[in-house]
Amino acid sequence: MKVTINDIAKAAKVSKSTVSKVLNDAPSIPDTTKRKIREIMRELNYIPSSLATHLAKQRCFNIGLLIDLSRKNDFLNHFFYDIIGGVESVIGPLNYELTISNIHTMGQEHFMNRLVLNKKVDGLIMDNSILTKEIAAQLNALSFPFVSLGEMPGVDHLHEVDIDSRLGGKMLTDHLFAQGYKRIAFIGGETNEPIFMNRMSGYAASLEEHGVNIDERLIKPSYANATIGTQLMLELLELDAIPDAVVCMNNAIAFGALRALRERRIQVPAEIGVATFDNYPLAPYTTPALTAVHMDTFELGVAAGEMLMDRINDEQRSERHRLIVPALLERDSTKRK
Repeated sequence: MKVTINDIAKAAKVSKSTVSKVLNDAPSIPDTTKRKIREIMRELNYIPSSLATHLAKQRCFNIGLLIDLSRKNDFLNHFFYDIIGGVESVIGPLNYELTISNIHTMGQEHFMNRLVLNKKVDGLIMDNSILTKEIAAQLNALSFPFVSLGEMPGVDHLHEVDIDSRLGGKMLTDHLFAQGYKRIAFIGGETNEPIFMNRMSGYAASLEEHGVNIDERLIKPSYANATIGTQLMLELLELDAIPDAVVCMNNAIAFGALRALRERRIQVPAEIGVATFDNYPLAPYTTPALTAVHMDTFELGVAAGEMLMDRINDEQRSERHRLIVPALLERDSTKRK
């Protein structure tokens, strides 16, 4: 049964006119009352009858990219700017502009009111660490176009783009087997992160395909920086049966692993091979240069921009899922053959 303005007024114990004024963001209504009524609207999944149609018809030729600046490290690397460049390469020629908004300072309620309900943008792109099931449900109820950077299992009616991290993990591990390595470790990455689980599953799939059982002692998840990479590599070297190759979560972990091997005077790739996810920022420049799986984040931005513009222009023909295929770059750190 459809929720009406009367239901909201009854639940909030206010008059219909007060609810109407909140819908129009009237300055005469106290902020505490507005927050209370909007919270009830969310709980009851109330959408004003004219709002969805109104939002669909308006165009401001602006696309929003939601970020969370409380996670500063995310925006100190080139991946973030590659994504921006990819999105801009799609929307710019269509006379759209890109607005970057910090959800950390706005908060969920403010961003919905400011960007969506006030039609400051025609669509949104956001990382799956920002997008929640609640936000997705609100945007879908409004038929408001949005795209997730990264997969979100269990969320209905989601349009998402991602790089195939599982395939990347399998490509790296398959390459090491092809080079003659047999005892392959995986180091770095945090177990609560989907990207770690996807990369690990690719590694595990390759082991299974080659008839090798998973040895939990060879899997060492942790925060991914160079110091940790050195520490994890040294721990592997203390095992009774050390690995003859290692897959690293990123360039920082791989750099730390190379440092540990150099300190122990272990030859790379003759004694131990080292491979890494990501070609940036160090893989081509280490000694030896690192074999890497290139995760094209510019293309990720392109895919997100194309998918969002398809949603804005024709919801029916917009694809829901797109995976970017990574590329294996073979270098001296693993070449035995």
